[in-house]
Amino acid sequence: MSFKPLRIRKAAVLGAGVMGAQIAAHLTNADVETVLFDLPAKEGDKSGIAIKAIQNLSKLSPAPLADKSRQAAIVPANYDEHLELLRGCDLVIEAIAERTDWKLDLYKKIAPYLPDSAVIASNTSGLSINTLAEALPENLRHRFCGVHFFNPPRYMHLVELIPNKFTDADILAGLEAFLTTTVGKGVVYAKDTPNFIGNRIGVFSMLATMYHTEKFGLGFDAVDALTGPAVGRPKSATYRTADVVGLDTMAHVIKTMADTLPDDPWHAYFQAPLWLKALIDKGALGQKTGAGVFRKVGKDIVVLDLAKQDYRAADQKPSDEVSAILAIKDPSEKFAKLRASVDPQAQFLWATFRDLFHYSAFHLADIAETARDVDFAIRWGYGWQLGPFETWQAAGWQQVAGWIAEDIAAGKAMSSAPLPAWVSDGRTGVHGKDGSYSASQNKALPRSSHPVYQRQHFPDPILGEKFDQGTTVYENDGLRLWHLGDDIGIVSFKTKMNTVNDFVLDGIQRAVDEAEQRFKGLVLWQAKEPFSAGADLKGAMGLLQAGKVAEFEAMIANFQATSMRLKRSLVPTVAAIRGMAFGGGCEFQMHCTKTVAALESYIGLVEAGVGLLPAGGGLKEIALRCAKANPADPFNAVKAFFETVAMAKVSASALEAKEMGLLRATDTIVFNTHEVLWVAQREAAALADAGYRPALPAQIPVCGDVGTASLKMMLVNMLEGRFISEHDYEIGSRIADTLCGGVIERGSLVDEEWLLALERKHFVELAQMPKTQARIVHTLTTGKPLRN
Repeated sequence: MSFKPLRIRKAAVLGAGVMGAQIAAHLTNADVETVLFDLPAKEGDKSGIAIKAIQNLSKLSPAPLADKSRQAAIVPANYDEHLELLRGCDLVIEAIAERTDWKLDLYKKIAPYLPDSAVIASNTSGLSINTLAEALPENLRHRFCGVHFFNPPRYMHLVELIPNKFTDADILAGLEAFLTTTVGKGVVYAKDTPNFIGNRIGVFSMLATMYHTEKFGLGFDAVDALTGPAVGRPKSATYRTADVVGLDTMAHVIKTMADTLPDDPWHAYFQAPLWLKALIDKGALGQKTGAGVFRKVGKDIVVLDLAKQDYRAADQKPSDEVSAILAIKDPSEKFAKLRASVDPQAQFLWATFRDLFHYSAFHLADIAETARDVDFAIRWGYGWQLGPFETWQAAGWQQVAGWIAEDIAAGKAMSSAPLPAWVSDGRTGVHGKDGSYSASQNKALPRSSHPVYQRQHFPDPILGEKFDQGTTVYENDGLRLWHLGDDIGIVSFKTKMNTVNDFVLDGIQRAVDEAEQRFKGLVLWQAKEPFSAGADLKGAMGLLQAGKVAEFEAMIANFQATSMRLKRSLVPTVAAIRGMAFGGGCEFQMHCTKTVAALESYIGLVEAGVGLLPAGGGLKEIALRCAKANPADPFNAVKAFFETVAMAKVSASALEAKEMGLLRATDTIVFNTHEVLWVAQREAAALADAGYRPALPAQIPVCGDVGTASLKMMLVNMLEGRFISEHDYEIGSRIADTLCGGVIERGSLVDEEWLLALERKHFVELAQMPKTQARIVHTLTTGKPLRN
């Protein structure tokens, strides 16, 4: 298929509530000029409601803005004074309260100001898109659809796209490309049915869980222990999720289902449980009011106990039998054991899965084009590792289908509605090599042929899906060098958390040699996040404990040599980052010709946390960047970096990493994590095509001992104020000495080797100190830093 690109320079978001303000924030993250509208305030500035919502963005956690300074770019507006601003907008997203009458009134009000070329969308979570479309003048209906973001919009991958019967196919295709690449989302098309796909299935799953909690007499904390990571779902599980969403919101969504789905065979269950109504009446609405199903008392979490009509300590866990069943790797054996067990927790889990499968299959034809759309909607919108159909298929399709049918016949299922005939037609599942099953068309449909997906070499796979893994050129125990049939080499690590050991170091050097012989460029990219958690501390610790200091120093020298090999390569090297790039991972990307980073990249030189300093060339690169920024007096730049490194600060996004100087201003930020590799390959090829040569070795003006003394004064103040320990002071002093070029005069010129030698000296001396070794051991055993 071909599509007309949708050029969106400016957007308006109507409604400055929680979702509207956060959608505006994420559009601003993506460099889309955004106006945020709300009702005129009764007193003061008429745009006061929008102004307050924008100010509130910096208080929310997780942060909606990927870089706090962008807050100033969102323009506050109100419907009385600023409707003229709509005339310049290419995209208008309505995100007001879920009331059809209010939405229709607003559409009538804005219609005269909407440009003929604008796309109009509603972020409704479940109201009819066709009904809303009728409120717009005819000339705008073909440019209107539902665009349903999930909360929080920056982090949840899912956006549901819901056409009305008049929506222009070109508009949808253009919007899909914009949402995928510019905003970084996973787009799923939903049919115009109440609650669409994600909330229809997700909220039903919560209702079934609530129903079975009561039926099997389980505590809310026990259910959360069973329905979180234990079954591949987020830590917030069921009841904590309800608290986060807001119990009033939860009740409202349930009521919407009851009102809009009168013919649903499960309709009898679409009502808020009595305890939920009681909590709402008391004003205990969950996280936003400080109490809901759970409540924090000091440092302890307490949970509502229905029998006691009071809160108690939240300490119920899965039973030993259920823990053992959930530990079974084979899904078909796991489900068989859950169904056969008499443990109430096991019966509860089987019952919730059974009713979820039953509901999803029964409604597939009405709500979605394919089973893939349902699974992705639940995975991307609710954070599950597998969607309902994938879970069922992995557990053995026919075996599970037989059990569901038996339970329906025995009156054990929540509804007596029969399973659709296609479920039991001998199939082994709904996902296969021809695509995913469409119940409405009764055939398997392949993935979308939209050109935007050519940018994803490795899209999020559905169960059983395999993608071309490329051709291996070289491989050792630490990494693989490969290509996808073009002239760009790709290096991927094979270590746990993509940490850096001797095999990785030697492998990268070999990969650069190979790339110089046979490729135009080289990309460092990991098949699985993180990019790299840094050096392999366990291996390093082994050398130290065995007293092999010379070997330890040689390993550090080899680390530095690897960084420099990436920097001096005769073909461009591009780091393609997603997720964490800590320590050595951060240093490698600093030495590559360029970095392409997903927005959600968390980058930092974190060595101080384990009692060390960056010694893979990171401090050397910082000194070089500071000298380039201001050759006459690099100290101010050095001071800012010094804090970042000494406090082991990590960026909360790639945009923030640019602010911190850990990414260069010229590095590229990509919003869709699945497009990072494709963009990195293009960047490498473009650099090569432009006649790339590595930079000549530099002479670096440094701050010298005067600079070190100034930085040490900062440390002395922090030590006296008890903000840092004696050992933190020791580490900080050595970081300062390295960044400032050692005990030499201010303004002296040094080369990169000089700074690398300083890094090595301090690193090896720190590593031999008992307090540093205690920090390393503590981090390796607990995963947490030790402040000693």
